[in-house]
Amino acid sequence: MYNLKVVIIGAGIGGLTAGIALRQLGYQVEIYDKVSELRPAGAAISLWSNGVKVLNRLGLGQAIARIGGQMDRMEYRSHEDELLSAIDLDPLVQRVGQRPYPVSRTELQQLLLDAFGAEAVRLQSKCIAVEETNTAVTAIFVNGDRATGDVLIAADGIHSVLREYVVGTPVQPRYANYVNWNGLVPCHPELGDPNTWVLYVGEGKRASMMPIGGNRFYYFFGASMPKGTTVEPAQRREELAQHFASWPTAVGKLIEQLDPLQTNRLEIHDLDPLPRLVRGRVALLGDAAHASTPTLGQGGCQAMEDAVILSHYLVTTNIGVEYALKRYEEERRERTAQLVLKARKRADVIYGKDPEVTRQWYASLRQEPASDVIDALARTILGGPFH
Repeated sequence: MYNLKVVIIGAGIGGLTAGIALRQLGYQVEIYDKVSELRPAGAAISLWSNGVKVLNRLGLGQAIARIGGQMDRMEYRSHEDELLSAIDLDPLVQRVGQRPYPVSRTELQQLLLDAFGAEAVRLQSKCIAVEETNTAVTAIFVNGDRATGDVLIAADGIHSVLREYVVGTPVQPRYANYVNWNGLVPCHPELGDPNTWVLYVGEGKRASMMPIGGNRFYYFFGASMPKGTTVEPAQRREELAQHFASWPTAVGKLIEQLDPLQTNRLEIHDLDPLPRLVRGRVALLGDAAHASTPTLGQGGCQAMEDAVILSHYLVTTNIGVEYALKRYEEERRERTAQLVLKARKRADVIYGKDPEVTRQWYASLRQEPASDVIDALARTILGGPFH
């Protein structure tokens, strides 16, 4: 199909990736976002090889390599600093054909924004409703403005306004029963090797440092907590010091060095798998369709996969927009649902939903061959469009 006009709601990773992919196919693309300034939620993203391959296809491979981290190894350590497992990631790279590139969310979003064209993203545009006819779809904004096109992509995040239109009923995010703190710090020998992703686990909690570009670590902590707790930003260092008291020296040094005012504190939510991802000329994409906990590191990657699959079906059929979107739904619904549930199960294990299951996991980390970890990562990466 040619000469399509596509309206995208949401200028996050998924919306911008979709915009770039569709514009490269010659479509007219407009992106709208409700915010007055694009500020990503979270400090960084573990961009695994399947996400990097999407960027490679869009001609952004060299750009992501410049800003991504050189992550060569993984380590699991106990909260008493016992080395539980060490995994060389080179066999994974050789198997899937691409390095991962953990990257600052701000820098990734800027890369995508530059590639699409910041001037073409219309901010302060809150979409509140959709209207469809047999030949077009219209986004309606809170100020009364309207944007009409052939296709509308709802990439407006986990709290999507447009999801109810597609699904037919309200869908509320599900609290995953833990809080995540995250941010960025400069690499330093006191914290660990700059090319190694270290995960400390114990007591139903975890603390981690992942290398990203610019000689920095992306740090994140997680601990089970009831919904609704709040802590002032200035007090987040003290909060972390309390939750991770007596953890390894590197964790203590990290807490000392982080800037509490630049530390994000997020109650983690996900979505139950949806019965449908499309309705007529409207398609859900990214977190609007399948928000997951970050325990697999696949949220951004799955939004990117959505973008290339959706663009593929639009450009390879002349039957019609509705047909193309149904093909997109058929390909994406099962894969993303499986990953949401897998990430949910992993979060439950990590954060001690059943303490005995969590203890068994700690024991299994000591015995699990590195090849099993590589196999699991490879299956997730290769399960998408880039086999």
